[in-house]
Amino acid sequence: MTEGYEVLAYGVVVSAISFLAVYFLTPAAIRSLVARGSVVQDYHKPGKPPVPRPGGPVLMAGIAAAELVLFAFTMNYGVLAILSATAIAFAVGYVDDRRVMPGWFKPAALLLAAIPIIAFNAHGSHLNLVFGSTFIPLLYIPLIFVIMPVAGNTLNSIDILNGVASGVLAIACVPLLAASAIFGNIYVFLAGLPLLFAALAFFKYHKYPSRIFPGDSGTLLLGAMYGSLAIAGKAEVIGVVALLPAVINSFLFLSSVKRLAEHRQVKARPVAILDDFRLAASKDRAAPATLVRLILADGPLSEEAVAQKIFRLAIFSALLAFATIILQYYFLVVR
Repeated sequence: MTEGYEVLAYGVVVSAISFLAVYFLTPAAIRSLVARGSVVQDYHKPGKPPVPRPGGPVLMAGIAAAELVLFAFTMNYGVLAILSATAIAFAVGYVDDRRVMPGWFKPAALLLAAIPIIAFNAHGSHLNLVFGSTFIPLLYIPLIFVIMPVAGNTLNSIDILNGVASGVLAIACVPLLAASAIFGNIYVFLAGLPLLFAALAFFKYHKYPSRIFPGDSGTLLLGAMYGSLAIAGKAEVIGVVALLPAVINSFLFLSSVKRLAEHRQVKARPVAILDDFRLAASKDRAAPATLVRLILADGPLSEEAVAQKIFRLAIFSALLAFATIILQYYFLVVR
């Protein structure tokens, strides 16, 4: 078997494991969570129906199975580093799912997710910018300790409407994986496929109307794995550009609240729910700014309509990310 066929075979196998595991395990997880009473109310719908939560364990199971198989195939320790960072982020989120933690807990605890990336040397010393690269051997390790908490919490912050977190992540993964294959190495690309296909499988159950919520364990593991792939794949800038809707939402929230805080700790809500269950931007000046509030500034919309607008923003951001890849390729490779 030639190297190209091996790569194709590995990619198909790990993608199938991740997708099929999440696709078929999620219904069983839904039934189990309902039986245990592990549900939360969906406040955006009539009657506030209970929705099972968290879906993080299913995502972790599918991704871990695929990554372990990939490691067995390749014995590449970068794969193990990405999996370890993802597992740490999942554990942090699961603690937060089980009990309410203070606002500083998730950013602080996610610092631990940077350790496997550094310990297994799954990073470089250059930061690829749009018009070239910068050699920052001393600054890159501190940068990893910034990227991992930011990536995890950025995706967590956009888990506000049915399907948004998993949908935006899946869209952002496409340019990130392309950049990883071009600027990183093929092992990072292969390690990223389980993330994309797990998110796609989970989206079937998470999209409007949600049958399951990912919880903090789900969003933190997805965000942290995305961040670790951006680092290992030398695609940090591409990762930011592709995830712009979540980045903008996180920036708006933090700039208005001016402190690390959980959404549930903020008393003034950014969005009001009308009698017909459409969403409207809050008129309370104390309410934090968010991407959803900005979208609703033109008038009330249904939850599904707001989610569709966010997905269109995500697609536009992905196209910007591909444009950035072309520029980087020209200045880093061609010129």
